[in-house]
Amino acid sequence: MHAPFRIALRPLLGTLTLSALAACSFAPQYEVPAVPVGEHYKEAADGDWTPATPADHLPRGRWWTLYGDADLNALVDGLNRNSPNLAAALARYDQAKAYRDQAQAALFPSFSLGGKVERDRSAELQPPSGSLPEHYGNNTLGVSASYELDLWGRVRNAVKAGNANFAAAGADLESARLSLQAQLVDDYLQLRGLDIAGQLLRDTAITYQKALELTQSRQTAGVASGLDVARARTQLQAAKAQVETTAAQRAVLEHAIAVLIGESPSTFTLEPRTDKLDVPSIPTDVPASLLQRRPDVAAAERRTAAANANVGIARAAWFPTFSLGGSVGYASYERTDWFKASNLFWAAGPNLALTLFNGGLREAQIRQARAALDEAGADYRATALAAFAQVEDNLALLARYKTAAEEQALAVESAQKSVDYAMTRYREGATNFLDVTTAQASALATQRDSVTIDTNRLRASVALIRALGGGWSADAGAQPPTTIDPAP
Repeated sequence: MHAPFRIALRPLLGTLTLSALAACSFAPQYEVPAVPVGEHYKEAADGDWTPATPADHLPRGRWWTLYGDADLNALVDGLNRNSPNLAAALARYDQAKAYRDQAQAALFPSFSLGGKVERDRSAELQPPSGSLPEHYGNNTLGVSASYELDLWGRVRNAVKAGNANFAAAGADLESARLSLQAQLVDDYLQLRGLDIAGQLLRDTAITYQKALELTQSRQTAGVASGLDVARARTQLQAAKAQVETTAAQRAVLEHAIAVLIGESPSTFTLEPRTDKLDVPSIPTDVPASLLQRRPDVAAAERRTAAANANVGIARAAWFPTFSLGGSVGYASYERTDWFKASNLFWAAGPNLALTLFNGGLREAQIRQARAALDEAGADYRATALAAFAQVEDNLALLARYKTAAEEQALAVESAQKSVDYAMTRYREGATNFLDVTTAQASALATQRDSVTIDTNRLRASVALIRALGGGWSADAGAQPPTTIDPAP
């Protein structure tokens, strides 16, 4: 090895040895913020809930298939393929991946190639510069390299923060996917509830039409008053108005579903159906597992880890930056004979940079990083506690809606008997039509309330699945999907 190269390598070797001995990180020891977690869900004791076993989790990905509705399955698959909102969430995920890759690039040396070919003229009053002629060439071609020695963990903490933010973005993608799927299922269940309510109102209108005809016949026979006819007509027209109101509500939901799955509301149609859907059996784990099953909780925890790494980056600014640099190439004042030994140039050696004074900027940046860590930790705790509350809320709703549905079924039965008794007494002339209209209005109200309770039970089951994290789990060991195709 030539003596000049040996001389240049001595400081390089010394700097590499220093980096091996002194490499460290100034990020605080990371600990997941503590969240109070119960041993079991309080509201589960009031319902038919049993803890899930390891083989009894929600279906991974396709949780909506629990409802056993082929039309719903097709709609959610369409959302997974075509939703513009999900596509936007995927784009944000890809951006986070690119930012992570940018941070990782600092772990490797950078190389650049440069060159120029120019013609220069020296000024007449310029100080003499050797034997340069008045007109001369300035031609170079070379390669340069640089590499930062990460003695204080700045680069490694930047990579840790990038990885944590990337993981958070993956959880954000799954959270957006789950939110959109749950919104679609919720809208669909409401629409089916309106289908049932609409059919009930149409059937009721037919019944009211027959009642009107009966009162008109009795008026013609002189055994009923015009007041009875007016009451019967009023009730019929009110029922017809409710049919149209329900149809309007259904149309709005149909349009919302079209937008969710990426189709035009002007061409999208769902045929009415009146078959009832059953509330599925939903296994519930212990509350501690919710911290892994909720993608939004996982995202908040990863952002806390990223904020922790950022504290280390801010602290590292107090220490000098060491880097290795070098360049090699050819330079010539002539356009020919560039690549000969006498035109070779090279340079190699370590570089050091240290800010001595910046008006308190570094202290402020450290305080900002610590405050951001405190904020991220508080956000994580708030997200986790809100997740527990949402599970408890929907467990309570499902348990109480179940009891309400049973009681309402008895109310519907009693109300129908009242209608039958009232009509019998009216035909026999034992009462006027007011008793009939009162009984019919009560029967319709109880029937509509029954439909509403059934729909709310189904909606609460969707909200519970969403609160439990759907079929996603942070311990699945797989990267979040990078397409918006249906999850397997």
